Amino acid sequence: MTRFNQCMKALKRLAAAVCAAACVVTLAACGTDDEAGKVRIGIKFDQPGLGFKKAGTYVGFDVDVARYVARKLGYSDDQIVFKEAPSKQREAMLQNGDVDMIFASYSITEERQKAVSFAGPYFVAGQDLMVRKDDHDINSVNDLNGKRLCSVTGSTSAQVVKERFASEVQLMEQPGYAECATALFSGIVDAVTTDDIILAGLAANARGRLRLIGKPFTQEYYGVGIKKGNTALARRVDAAIIDMEKDGSWQRAINDNTRGVTYKPNMKYNPPKADLGKTGEKA
Repeated sequence: MTRFNQCMKALKRLAAAVCAAACVVTLAACGTDDEAGKVRIGIKFDQPGLGFKKAGTYVGFDVDVARYVARKLGYSDDQIVFKEAPSKQREAMLQNGDVDMIFASYSITEERQKAVSFAGPYFVAGQDLMVRKDDHDINSVNDLNGKRLCSVTGSTSAQVVKERFASEVQLMEQPGYAECATALFSGIVDAVTTDDIILAGLAANARGRLRLIGKPFTQEYYGVGIKKGNTALARRVDAAIIDMEKDGSWQRAINDNTRGVTYKPNMKYNPPKADLGKTGEKA
C-alpha cells in the first residue's frame, strides 16, 4: 500500500470519528444533507387531536408540545422534520438514530425504559370508552359484558377491559382507531376503547356523532422518548415542558385540539410535573 493510500484511509477514519463525536453533542448533526442542522421528531400521523398529517401539515396536541420544546431547544419551525412513528417502531427509531425525540402518545413504562430514556411526562391520559352519541346503554366499563368492543391490533387496551372489567366482551381488532370509529358509526361495534385524549380527538373529528363516557380507569403518563442515557437532553426537555405549563401554552394546546367535544383532562394528574421516574399502568 502506497503512503498516499495510507494517508487517505487515515483521513477517512478521522472524518468518521469527528462526525460520530458531533452526533453525540448536537441533535441530527450527522443526518442526511437535507436534515443537517435540523431536529427530527417522531409523531403519529393518524391520531386526530394528537398527531395527524393533514394536507401536508401536522396538527395535534403532541405536535404542539413538540414544536414548543423544539423552539426552546433553539430550533425554528422550518428546522423541524416530523417523521411518522408507529407504536411498534418507536424504540427502534430512537436506537437507530432515525429521530432525536418522539412525541407520540408514548406511555412511560418500566419495560420501555430498558430500551430508551424519557423526558416528561407532559400529559397524563386515562383509558376510557367512546360510544355513539345516542347510545345510553353503556355508561361505564362495567356495562360491556355481551357488547362488541373495538381497539387497535397489538394494543393492550381491550385486554385490560376483558381481564379487569368485562370478561364476556366481544373484541374486534382494527389496524387503527379511525377504522374503529368507522365500525362504531356503522353499528358493527358498540364501543371503542383507548386513551381518553385519543378518543377526544376522534370524537371531535366526528362532529358530534360520537361521545366519550368520561370515566377513565387507568393513568397513562405520556413521555418524550429519547435515546437511552441522554440525560442532558432529558433535562432540557423537562425544563421546556415546565415552561409550557407555566406560560399557559399547555392549556391552550389542550383547548385547541379538543374543541367541539366535551373533554377535560383529569386535573388530579394534569398538568403533570416533569419527572423521569413516573411510569404508566400499561404498555
